Amino acid sequence: MNGAQSLVRTLVGCGVDVCFMNPGTSEMHFVATLDAVPEMRGVLTLFEGVATGAADGYGRMAGRPAATLLHLGPGLGNGLANLHNARRARTPIVNVVGDHATYHKKFDAPLESDIEAIARSVSPGFVRWGTASGTLGADTVEAYRAAMGPPGQVATLVVPADVSWGPGGVAAAPPFLAGRAPVDVARVTMVGDALRSGEPAALLLGSAALDATGIERANRVAAATGARLFSETFPARVRRGVGIPAVERIAYLGEMATAQLEGLRHLVLVDSKPPVSFFAYPGRPSWLAPEGCEVHVLSGPSDDTPATLEALVAELGAGPAPGGAAEPGRPGLPTGELTAGAVAEAIGALMPEHAIVSDESNTSGLFAAQATAGCPPHDWLYLTGGAIGQGLPLALGAAAACPDRPVLALQADGSSLYTLQSWWTMAREGLDVTTVLFNNHSYAILHMELARVGTEGVGERARHMLDLSPPDIDYAGLARSFGLSAWRSKSAEEFGAHLAEALATPGPSLVEAVLPGHPRGA
Repeated sequence: MNGAQSLVRTLVGCGVDVCFMNPGTSEMHFVATLDAVPEMRGVLTLFEGVATGAADGYGRMAGRPAATLLHLGPGLGNGLANLHNARRARTPIVNVVGDHATYHKKFDAPLESDIEAIARSVSPGFVRWGTASGTLGADTVEAYRAAMGPPGQVATLVVPADVSWGPGGVAAAPPFLAGRAPVDVARVTMVGDALRSGEPAALLLGSAALDATGIERANRVAAATGARLFSETFPARVRRGVGIPAVERIAYLGEMATAQLEGLRHLVLVDSKPPVSFFAYPGRPSWLAPEGCEVHVLSGPSDDTPATLEALVAELGAGPAPGGAAEPGRPGLPTGELTAGAVAEAIGALMPEHAIVSDESNTSGLFAAQATAGCPPHDWLYLTGGAIGQGLPLALGAAAACPDRPVLALQADGSSLYTLQSWWTMAREGLDVTTVLFNNHSYAILHMELARVGTEGVGERARHMLDLSPPDIDYAGLARSFGLSAWRSKSAEEFGAHLAEALATPGPSLVEAVLPGHPRGA
């Protein structure tokens, strides 16, 4: 057994049986091992950012890592943005990066780079070099253990080519995984006292508290104490829909978030961070909690958040909440002009049961959450780290993790161009992903930011840097060239009919929504 075989066999033994990859020469022995270890599913991507984003989507839905296989430092660099998003989502990923053979590095070949410096920004808790074929299996086990946490993280394992092809590899047994920290009774009591004080309070929920059970327990706490429920602006995954209490998201815009939190005396963090502004703006605060508001930490990333919420329910004697759960209800199919609101209504009218939504629709998708609140229960995945180009790869990975569930990718036009190679992999793998592309021919969110940062004398040349015309991009044509079924909609009626057809069509598809102001929308 060579080193690569021990690496792949160890991954499979740990339950890591999918690898999203864009390999090169240094990784060829890993690739060759796929024939010897058929339990490992290799998924080829045409760009490393697709591989890393897909591993993020897979890990969020499966609750266990996928592997990535990247080619040296430049390949890792190409995948960095979506590894950043995965780090912010605390997604478990075993990130395998090939390196030059140990004896070759001294020659400073063209692809030689400081892999550790690149990796540390997204994998601060674990970067390890495989130094010998005989110990690579053990190194793989440690990477898997680190990826699983708690909390989950990107664990980077660098594998020199000669360690990969060298003999003497030994597959290692799966490790014992550390459990989450037990309930901190003192913290539960402290938070209980704050919530019983009668002063205005709120719970701010992070991803570990945003499954159906966590939301139900938090809702019981809110009903018993009068506290409000908020979620982080961009959590990794949220359970939504009929029968699940609605949780208000903290707004993206700092002034709107400040208004939401105004008057609070206690803010309880439940696997979340204190709310801060995404960017600095002249004359506006970065810290968004009101002055005089005491911030309490109920649970953190390594804590057992579900058990802690259960303990808080017991501490408060909180019985079942009498209301708050979303009621069944869908909007009707829209007619007339195709606006972002009309697209949202059609999505709400047609969303299939058990859907997974990957949301990178930015400004155009603001109406979608409201329009789908009364749909059957579904999962919503957000852009956790703000690095664009996440939506399509995330949908790809979620579909690979949950092949029995339909996936809906809500995608802005500009950000789709970062990773539209995802469509090719979706088609190659036959994944059930329907992309709704909001085409407003613009980086609309940057037009908003340009007005907010205090710039002076903004003219045509500046605005031209934020517009995506000319030339006009034929997204439906691009999607067809990648192997998707695709439609282009210019009216609300067309969009509803096209979306219904796309959802009924096996395999991946695209519905491009041409919004007002688009030069070809007439």
